[in-house]
Amino acid sequence: MANTSFPAPPAGLLDAAATPLAPAAAAALASAWERGWADPRRLHRHGRQAARLLDEARAQLAEGLGVRPDEVTFTPGGPAALRLAQEGLRYAGRRRGARLVASAVEHSAILTSGRHVAAMAGTPELIAEVPVDRWGRVDVDAWASAVAAPGTAFAALQSANGEVGTRQPLPEARGICRRHGIPLLVDATASLGRDPVPTDFDVLAGDARSWGGPPGLGVLVVRTGVRWRRDAPPSELEHGRSDIEPVIPLAVSAAAAWAETSTGRAADAAAARDLVARIRSAASTIPETEVAGDPEDRLPHIVTFSALLADGEALVTELDRRGYAVSSGSACTSSTLEPSHVLAAMGVLTHGNVRVTLPLATVAPDRESTVTGFCAVLPDAIAAVRAQLGSR
Repeated sequence: MANTSFPAPPAGLLDAAATPLAPAAAAALASAWERGWADPRRLHRHGRQAARLLDEARAQLAEGLGVRPDEVTFTPGGPAALRLAQEGLRYAGRRRGARLVASAVEHSAILTSGRHVAAMAGTPELIAEVPVDRWGRVDVDAWASAVAAPGTAFAALQSANGEVGTRQPLPEARGICRRHGIPLLVDATASLGRDPVPTDFDVLAGDARSWGGPPGLGVLVVRTGVRWRRDAPPSELEHGRSDIEPVIPLAVSAAAAWAETSTGRAADAAAARDLVARIRSAASTIPETEVAGDPEDRLPHIVTFSALLADGEALVTELDRRGYAVSSGSACTSSTLEPSHVLAAMGVLTHGNVRVTLPLATVAPDRESTVTGFCAVLPDAIAAVRAQLGSR
Protein backbone atom coordinates (compact mmCIF):
# COMPACT_ATOMS: atom_id res chain seq x y z
CA MET A 1 0.00 0.00 0.00
CA ALA A 2 1.39 3.40 -0.99
CA ASN A 3 2.30 5.83 1.75
CA THR A 4 -0.07 8.76 1.24
CA SER A 5 1.15 10.74 4.27
CA PHE A 6 2.84 13.95 3.14
CA PRO A 7 4.37 16.74 5.21
CA ALA A 8 2.32 19.86 5.81
CA PRO A 9 3.09 22.85 3.58
CA PRO A 10 5.81 25.11 4.98
CA ALA A 11 4.71 28.09 7.04
CA GLY A 12 5.16 31.54 5.57
CA LEU A 13 5.05 30.34 1.96
CA LEU A 14 4.75 33.33 -0.39
CA ASP A 15 6.75 31.90 -3.29
CA ALA A 16 4.41 29.43 -4.95
CA ALA A 17 5.81 29.60 -8.48
CA ALA A 18 7.03 26.12 -7.55
CA THR A 19 4.43 25.10 -5.01
CA PRO A 20 3.87 22.04 -2.82
CA LEU A 21 1.40 19.55 -4.27
CA ALA A 22 -2.31 19.98 -3.72
CA PRO A 23 -3.51 17.23 -1.32
CA ALA A 24 -5.42 15.28 -3.97
CA ALA A 25 -2.44 15.48 -6.32
CA ALA A 26 -0.12 14.09 -3.66
CA ALA A 27 -2.43 11.16 -2.94
CA ALA A 28 -2.94 10.44 -6.65
CA LEU A 29 0.80 10.55 -7.28
CA ALA A 30 1.51 7.98 -4.58
CA SER A 31 -1.19 5.64 -5.85
CA ALA A 32 -0.26 6.00 -9.51
CA TRP A 33 3.32 4.84 -8.93
CA GLU A 34 1.85 1.42 -8.11
CA ARG A 35 -0.70 1.32 -10.93
CA GLY A 36 0.97 3.24 -13.75
CA TRP A 37 4.45 1.80 -13.94
CA ALA A 38 4.05 -0.20 -17.16
CA ASP A 39 4.61 0.83 -20.78
CA PRO A 40 1.17 2.00 -22.00
CA ARG A 41 1.97 0.64 -25.48
CA ARG A 42 2.07 -2.94 -24.21
CA LEU A 43 -0.99 -5.14 -24.69
CA HIS A 44 -0.83 -7.04 -21.41
CA ARG A 45 -3.06 -6.01 -18.54
CA HIS A 46 -0.40 -3.89 -16.84
CA GLY A 47 0.20 -1.96 -20.05
CA ARG A 48 -3.54 -1.53 -20.63
CA GLN A 49 -3.97 -0.22 -17.10
CA ALA A 50 -1.16 2.30 -17.62
CA ALA A 51 -2.68 3.38 -20.94
CA ARG A 52 -6.06 3.84 -19.30
CA LEU A 53 -4.58 6.02 -16.56
CA LEU A 54 -2.78 8.17 -19.13
CA ASP A 55 -5.88 8.49 -21.33
CA GLU A 56 -8.07 9.43 -18.38
CA ALA A 57 -5.60 12.08 -17.19
CA ARG A 58 -5.35 13.54 -20.69
CA ALA A 59 -9.14 13.58 -21.12
CA GLN A 60 -9.68 15.25 -17.75
CA LEU A 61 -7.18 18.02 -18.45
CA ALA A 62 -8.47 18.47 -21.99
CA GLU A 63 -11.98 18.98 -20.66
CA GLY A 64 -10.71 21.56 -18.19
CA LEU A 65 -8.81 23.38 -20.93
CA GLY A 66 -11.76 23.25 -23.32
CA VAL A 67 -9.91 21.29 -26.00
CA ARG A 68 -9.85 17.78 -27.46
CA PRO A 69 -7.76 15.07 -25.80
CA ASP A 70 -5.78 14.48 -28.99
CA GLU A 71 -4.76 18.15 -28.94
CA VAL A 72 -3.00 17.73 -25.57
CA THR A 73 0.64 16.64 -25.31
CA PHE A 74 2.43 16.03 -22.01
CA THR A 75 5.95 17.45 -21.70
CA PRO A 76 8.65 17.47 -18.99
CA GLY A 77 7.52 20.80 -17.55
CA GLY A 78 6.25 24.19 -18.69
CA PRO A 79 9.54 25.48 -20.18
CA ALA A 80 9.82 22.27 -22.19
CA ALA A 81 6.30 22.85 -23.54
CA LEU A 82 7.29 26.37 -24.58
CA ARG A 83 10.41 25.15 -26.35
CA LEU A 84 8.56 22.33 -28.11
CA ALA A 85 5.81 24.71 -29.18
CA GLN A 86 8.33 27.07 -30.77
CA GLU A 87 10.24 24.33 -32.55
CA GLY A 88 7.11 22.91 -34.14
CA LEU A 89 5.73 26.29 -35.21
CA ARG A 90 9.06 27.49 -36.59
CA TYR A 91 9.62 24.34 -38.62
CA ALA A 92 6.05 24.21 -39.93
CA GLY A 93 6.24 27.87 -40.94
CA ARG A 94 9.71 27.74 -42.48
CA ARG A 95 8.41 28.59 -45.96
CA ARG A 96 7.16 31.91 -44.62
CA GLY A 97 10.40 32.51 -42.76
CA ALA A 98 11.90 31.96 -39.32
CA ARG A 99 11.04 35.24 -37.63
CA LEU A 100 9.50 35.26 -34.15
CA VAL A 101 7.38 38.11 -32.82
CA ALA A 102 7.18 38.22 -29.02
CA SER A 103 6.61 40.78 -26.30
CA ALA A 104 9.69 42.03 -24.47
CA VAL A 105 8.41 40.51 -21.21
CA GLU A 106 7.99 36.91 -22.37
CA HIS A 107 9.33 33.91 -20.47
CA SER A 108 13.06 33.33 -20.92
CA ALA A 109 12.28 30.04 -22.67
CA ILE A 110 10.75 32.13 -25.46
CA LEU A 111 13.22 34.99 -25.65
CA THR A 112 16.45 33.03 -25.25
CA SER A 113 15.34 30.52 -27.87
CA GLY A 114 14.40 33.24 -30.33
CA ARG A 115 17.63 35.13 -29.71
CA HIS A 116 19.64 31.92 -30.17
CA VAL A 117 18.04 31.21 -33.55
CA ALA A 118 18.72 34.78 -34.65
CA ALA A 119 22.33 34.64 -33.44
CA MET A 120 23.02 31.31 -35.13
CA ALA A 121 21.65 32.67 -38.40
CA GLY A 122 23.56 35.92 -38.00
CA THR A 123 20.28 37.76 -38.54
CA PRO A 124 19.11 39.83 -35.56
CA GLU A 125 15.86 40.56 -37.38
CA LEU A 126 14.70 36.98 -36.80
CA ILE A 127 13.30 38.04 -33.44
CA ALA A 128 11.12 41.10 -32.87
CA GLU A 129 10.75 41.98 -29.19
CA VAL A 130 7.68 44.19 -29.04
CA PRO A 131 7.77 46.91 -26.36
CA VAL A 132 5.37 47.10 -23.44
CA ASP A 133 3.95 49.96 -21.42
CA ARG A 134 4.75 50.78 -17.80
CA TRP A 135 2.22 48.18 -16.62
CA GLY A 136 3.89 45.45 -18.71
CA ARG A 137 1.15 45.28 -21.36
CA VAL A 138 2.22 44.85 -24.97
CA ASP A 139 1.88 47.80 -27.35
CA VAL A 140 -0.87 46.60 -29.71
CA ASP A 141 0.08 48.97 -32.54
CA ALA A 142 3.71 47.88 -32.39
CA TRP A 143 2.54 44.27 -32.23
CA ALA A 144 0.49 44.75 -35.40
CA SER A 145 3.46 46.24 -37.26
CA ALA A 146 5.77 43.44 -36.13
CA VAL A 147 3.36 40.65 -37.06
CA ALA A 148 2.80 42.16 -40.52
CA ALA A 149 6.52 42.17 -41.35
CA PRO A 150 7.64 39.68 -44.03
CA GLY A 151 9.25 36.45 -42.90
CA THR A 152 7.24 36.06 -39.68
CA ALA A 153 6.77 32.36 -38.84
CA PHE A 154 4.80 32.71 -35.60
CA ALA A 155 4.10 35.00 -32.66
CA ALA A 156 4.23 34.37 -28.91
CA LEU A 157 2.41 36.21 -26.15
CA GLN A 158 1.80 35.26 -22.54
CA SER A 159 -1.74 35.25 -21.18
CA ALA A 160 -0.46 37.21 -18.19
CA ASN A 161 2.96 37.99 -16.82
CA GLY A 162 4.27 35.62 -14.18
CA GLU A 163 6.26 38.34 -12.45
CA VAL A 164 3.97 41.38 -12.24
CA GLY A 165 0.64 39.71 -13.02
CA THR A 166 -0.47 42.04 -15.83
CA ARG A 167 -2.83 40.39 -18.30
CA GLN A 168 -2.13 40.70 -22.02
CA PRO A 169 -4.70 41.69 -24.70
CA LEU A 170 -4.99 38.23 -26.24
CA PRO A 171 -8.18 38.84 -28.29
CA GLU A 172 -6.64 41.83 -30.06
CA ALA A 173 -3.26 40.13 -30.48
CA ARG A 174 -4.72 36.97 -31.94
CA GLY A 175 -7.07 38.93 -34.19
CA ILE A 176 -4.05 40.67 -35.69
CA CYS A 177 -2.24 37.34 -36.12
CA ARG A 178 -5.22 35.76 -37.85
CA ARG A 179 -5.51 38.61 -40.33
CA HIS A 180 -1.95 37.87 -41.42
CA GLY A 181 -2.17 34.08 -41.22
CA ILE A 182 0.32 33.89 -38.35
CA PRO A 183 -0.21 31.30 -35.59
CA LEU A 184 -0.18 32.56 -32.00
CA LEU A 185 1.55 30.68 -29.19
CA VAL A 186 0.13 31.62 -25.80
CA ASP A 187 2.23 31.05 -22.70
CA ALA A 188 -0.19 30.24 -19.87
CA THR A 189 2.39 28.77 -17.50
CA ALA A 190 1.62 31.42 -14.87
CA SER A 191 -2.15 31.59 -15.27
CA LEU A 192 -3.62 28.11 -15.73
CA GLY A 193 -5.62 27.16 -12.68
CA ARG A 194 -5.49 30.70 -11.28
CA ASP A 195 -7.32 32.68 -13.99
CA PRO A 196 -9.87 31.80 -16.70
CA VAL A 197 -8.40 29.46 -19.33
CA PRO A 198 -7.36 31.42 -22.44
CA THR A 199 -9.38 30.78 -25.59
CA ASP A 200 -7.56 33.09 -28.01
CA PHE A 201 -4.68 30.85 -29.08
CA ASP A 202 -3.50 28.45 -31.75
CA VAL A 203 -0.93 26.76 -29.52
CA LEU A 204 -0.96 26.88 -25.71
CA ALA A 205 1.67 25.94 -23.13
CA GLY A 206 1.09 25.36 -19.42
CA ASP A 207 2.78 24.00 -16.31
CA ALA A 208 1.06 21.71 -13.80
CA ARG A 209 2.71 23.53 -10.89
CA SER A 210 0.49 26.57 -11.51
CA TRP A 211 -2.63 24.65 -10.39
CA GLY A 212 -1.06 22.62 -7.57
CA GLY A 213 0.18 19.76 -9.74
CA PRO A 214 3.62 18.13 -9.74
CA PRO A 215 6.88 19.54 -11.07
CA GLY A 216 8.14 18.00 -14.28
CA LEU A 217 4.76 17.96 -16.05
CA GLY A 218 3.84 20.50 -18.70
CA VAL A 219 1.06 20.58 -21.26
CA LEU A 220 1.28 21.58 -24.90
CA VAL A 221 -2.00 22.17 -26.72
CA VAL A 222 -1.98 22.33 -30.53
CA ARG A 223 -5.40 23.09 -31.97
CA THR A 224 -6.57 20.85 -34.78
CA GLY A 225 -5.71 22.40 -38.13
CA VAL A 226 -2.79 24.49 -36.86
CA ARG A 227 0.40 23.92 -38.84
CA TRP A 228 2.85 22.41 -36.35
CA ARG A 229 5.53 19.88 -37.20
CA ARG A 230 8.60 18.49 -35.50
CA ASP A 231 11.96 18.71 -37.25
CA ALA A 232 12.64 15.10 -36.29
CA PRO A 233 11.80 11.53 -37.31
CA PRO A 234 8.19 10.44 -36.75
CA SER A 235 7.31 9.54 -33.17
CA GLU A 236 4.68 7.14 -31.90
CA LEU A 237 4.46 9.05 -28.62
CA GLU A 238 2.11 11.87 -27.67
CA HIS A 239 0.27 12.03 -31.01
CA GLY A 240 3.59 12.36 -32.77
CA ARG A 241 4.50 15.65 -31.07
CA SER A 242 7.19 14.34 -28.73
CA ASP A 243 9.66 11.51 -28.44
CA ILE A 244 9.79 11.74 -24.64
CA GLU A 245 7.58 9.26 -22.82
CA PRO A 246 5.22 10.96 -20.37
CA VAL A 247 5.61 9.99 -16.72
CA ILE A 248 2.16 8.56 -16.10
CA PRO A 249 2.01 9.18 -12.32
CA LEU A 250 2.81 12.86 -12.94
CA ALA A 251 0.00 13.12 -15.49
CA VAL A 252 -2.42 11.43 -13.08
CA SER A 253 -1.33 13.76 -10.28
CA ALA A 254 -1.78 16.84 -12.49
CA ALA A 255 -5.30 15.76 -13.43
CA ALA A 256 -6.18 15.16 -9.78
CA ALA A 257 -4.88 18.61 -8.85
CA TRP A 258 -6.98 20.20 -11.59
CA ALA A 259 -10.09 18.38 -10.40
CA GLU A 260 -9.50 19.33 -6.77
CA THR A 261 -8.89 23.02 -7.41
CA SER A 262 -11.40 23.61 -10.21
CA THR A 263 -14.56 23.61 -8.10
CA GLY A 264 -13.42 26.42 -5.83
CA ARG A 265 -11.28 28.28 -8.36
CA ALA A 266 -13.37 31.47 -8.59
CA ALA A 267 -13.61 31.81 -4.81
CA ASP A 268 -9.90 31.10 -4.39
CA ALA A 269 -9.03 33.74 -7.00
CA ALA A 270 -11.28 36.34 -5.35
CA ALA A 271 -9.69 35.74 -1.96
CA ALA A 272 -6.18 35.82 -3.44
CA ARG A 273 -6.95 39.07 -5.25
CA ASP A 274 -7.92 40.70 -1.94
CA LEU A 275 -4.79 39.42 -0.23
CA VAL A 276 -2.56 40.69 -3.04
CA ALA A 277 -4.31 44.06 -2.83
CA ARG A 278 -3.30 44.18 0.85
CA ILE A 279 0.33 43.47 -0.05
CA ARG A 280 0.26 46.10 -2.79
CA SER A 281 -1.13 48.64 -0.33
CA ALA A 282 1.42 47.77 2.37
CA ALA A 283 4.35 48.03 -0.04
CA SER A 284 3.15 51.28 -1.62
CA THR A 285 3.11 53.04 1.76
CA ILE A 286 6.83 52.39 2.35
CA PRO A 287 8.95 55.34 1.20
CA GLU A 288 10.74 54.90 -2.13
CA THR A 289 9.07 51.57 -2.83
CA GLU A 290 7.36 50.96 -6.17
CA VAL A 291 4.68 48.36 -6.90
CA ALA A 292 4.83 47.01 -10.47
CA GLY A 293 2.08 45.87 -12.82
CA ASP A 294 -1.53 46.76 -13.48
CA PRO A 295 -3.38 47.20 -10.18
CA GLU A 296 -6.66 45.85 -11.59
CA ASP A 297 -6.28 43.91 -14.86
CA ARG A 298 -3.97 41.28 -13.41
CA LEU A 299 -3.59 37.75 -12.16
CA PRO A 300 -5.10 37.41 -8.69
CA HIS A 301 -2.12 35.85 -6.94
CA ILE A 302 1.04 37.66 -8.08
CA VAL A 303 2.64 40.95 -7.06
CA THR A 304 6.12 42.42 -7.42
CA PHE A 305 7.45 45.55 -5.74
CA SER A 306 10.88 47.17 -5.68
CA ALA A 307 12.56 49.11 -2.87
CA LEU A 308 15.05 51.78 -3.82
CA LEU A 309 18.45 51.57 -2.08
CA ALA A 310 17.95 47.90 -1.18
CA ASP A 311 19.27 44.66 -2.63
CA GLY A 312 16.72 42.09 -3.75
CA GLU A 313 18.66 39.05 -2.62
CA ALA A 314 19.30 40.67 0.75
CA LEU A 315 15.57 41.35 1.09
CA VAL A 316 14.78 37.71 0.33
CA THR A 317 17.25 36.60 3.00
CA GLU A 318 15.94 39.08 5.57
CA LEU A 319 12.32 38.10 4.99
CA ASP A 320 13.27 34.44 5.15
CA ARG A 321 14.94 35.09 8.51
CA ARG A 322 11.62 36.50 9.66
CA GLY A 323 9.74 33.41 8.44
CA TYR A 324 8.50 34.44 4.98
CA ALA A 325 9.56 32.75 1.74
CA VAL A 326 9.52 35.16 -1.22
CA SER A 327 11.52 35.52 -4.41
CA SER A 328 13.43 38.17 -6.33
CA GLY A 329 14.62 38.81 -9.86
CA SER A 330 12.95 37.57 -13.00
CA ALA A 331 10.31 34.90 -12.44
CA CYS A 332 11.95 32.58 -14.98
CA THR A 333 15.66 33.37 -14.45
CA SER A 334 15.96 34.28 -10.77
CA SER A 335 18.82 31.81 -10.30
CA THR A 336 21.07 33.97 -12.50
CA LEU A 337 20.94 36.89 -10.00
CA GLU A 338 20.52 39.23 -12.96
CA PRO A 339 18.10 42.18 -12.98
CA SER A 340 14.62 41.30 -14.15
CA HIS A 341 14.23 41.66 -17.93
CA VAL A 342 10.50 42.15 -17.30
CA LEU A 343 10.96 45.17 -15.04
CA ALA A 344 13.64 46.57 -17.36
CA ALA A 345 11.30 46.35 -20.34
CA MET A 346 8.61 48.13 -18.31
CA GLY A 347 10.99 50.93 -17.43
CA VAL A 348 10.54 50.55 -13.67
CA LEU A 349 12.99 49.96 -10.84
CA THR A 350 14.87 46.70 -11.43
CA HIS A 351 16.81 46.37 -8.17
CA GLY A 352 15.60 45.63 -4.68
CA ASN A 353 12.58 43.76 -5.97
CA VAL A 354 10.48 41.19 -4.17
CA ARG A 355 8.03 38.88 -5.89
CA VAL A 356 5.12 37.26 -4.06
CA THR A 357 3.26 34.35 -5.62
CA LEU A 358 0.40 33.28 -3.37
CA PRO A 359 -0.21 29.54 -3.12
CA LEU A 360 -3.65 28.05 -3.54
CA ALA A 361 -5.68 27.82 -0.35
CA THR A 362 -5.75 24.03 -0.68
CA VAL A 363 -1.95 24.05 -0.49
CA ALA A 364 -1.61 26.75 2.18
CA PRO A 365 -4.78 27.11 4.26
CA ASP A 366 -3.01 29.65 6.48
CA ARG A 367 -2.18 32.04 3.65
CA GLU A 368 -4.39 34.86 5.00
CA SER A 369 -2.58 34.95 8.34
CA THR A 370 0.71 34.66 6.45
CA VAL A 371 -0.13 37.76 4.40
CA THR A 372 -1.16 39.63 7.54
CA GLY A 373 2.15 38.86 9.21
CA PHE A 374 4.13 39.63 6.06
CA CYS A 375 2.56 43.07 5.69
CA ALA A 376 3.36 43.79 9.34
CA VAL A 377 7.08 42.96 9.10
CA LEU A 378 7.71 44.35 5.61
CA PRO A 379 8.56 47.97 6.58
CA ASP A 380 11.08 46.87 9.21
CA ALA A 381 12.60 44.27 6.87
CA ILE A 382 13.20 46.85 4.14
CA ALA A 383 14.59 49.32 6.70
CA ALA A 384 16.96 46.65 8.04
CA VAL A 385 18.33 45.85 4.58
CA ARG A 386 18.76 49.51 3.76
CA ALA A 387 20.64 49.97 7.04
CA GLN A 388 22.93 47.01 6.22
CA LEU A 389 23.82 48.64 2.93
CA GLY A 390 24.37 52.01 4.58
CA SER A 391 21.43 53.49 2.72
CA ARG A 392 19.66 54.67 5.88
